[in-house]
Amino acid sequence: MSSPRTNLFRQALFSGLPLVVLAFAAMAGERIHLTPKFSVGETFRYSIESRTTSTGKTTAPVVNPEGGSRSSESIRMVVRLEVLGLSPAGKAHFRATYEKSTAQSESDALDLQAASFADQFNRLEGSSFEFTIEPGGNFADAQVLTPAPPAPSPPQPALSFLQGLSTGAGFPQKGIAIGQKWTTEGPIAGALLSGLIRRAESTYLRDEECGSSANLKSGADPSRRGPAARASQCAVILTRSEILRRGSTQSDATPDEYRRNGLRTSGTWTGSGESLDSISLSTGLLVTSTQSSTQSMDYLIISASNGSNIHHVGKVESQSEISLVPDQP
Repeated sequence: MSSPRTNLFRQALFSGLPLVVLAFAAMAGERIHLTPKFSVGETFRYSIESRTTSTGKTTAPVVNPEGGSRSSESIRMVVRLEVLGLSPAGKAHFRATYEKSTAQSESDALDLQAASFADQFNRLEGSSFEFTIEPGGNFADAQVLTPAPPAPSPPQPALSFLQGLSTGAGFPQKGIAIGQKWTTEGPIAGALLSGLIRRAESTYLRDEECGSSANLKSGADPSRRGPAARASQCAVILTRSEILRRGSTQSDATPDEYRRNGLRTSGTWTGSGESLDSISLSTGLLVTSTQSSTQSMDYLIISASNGSNIHHVGKVESQSEISLVPDQP
């Protein structure tokens, strides 16, 4: 069964991947610097589709005879982004409007959370909120704008897509060249088990025609063509991610937040994912992104006061597609 905690780890696999970056076309052998550049008043739209399937079993002190073992969630959104302001310090302020937003949830048992999940996204349509991307890619100052009727706060999965507007801080400062690999690593905030980290290895595969899923149709080197030819070229970047635990698996896995609440946690949580991103060399906008991930968990949460516990064993598989929507005449 899917849960907010499961969603957190699902998003952690690809959090920080740049959705909008500025890539300067380079001659063969030269490095490309992925530096964001926005213009006040600029608007663009993204279509976002995702599907998550969860399977597993939860054992708790109170047995739920109607508890299910399989559920699925699907989301479809079109989000319009408008650049409202830029600061000398490098901050960019945006307004996001959900022009379309629908969701569906299915389960093999009665699931009251399923209706709540779908309602969160269905109520988003037409609502707007503002947020700021700080230097280094931090997402801050999210503020709902629609006052009446009260607009729902954007659910975390919706925010995770927009967090892709990061400044590309995870890319090498000296730039990247075709064929180059680089790695990033960081802790997972709010993790149920301490020491969990996200590690990713990215590869700048090639340049190809934007929207193409195969190699360049032309055998000519795109870096040696003129500016007009390079305008339709995209940089293709493959990122493989994994969730793993740093340190001994035998050590106490309880995060401080859980310990303060009288709980102890133990077990395992692993995951792997892959993202293929196509970024325009002329505009710096992400044209397409296809992501997939799989996670396996087997964890135990125990009350330190009375010994009652919750044991969960499960698997979560996710797929998503993000694409830039052309402006209509």
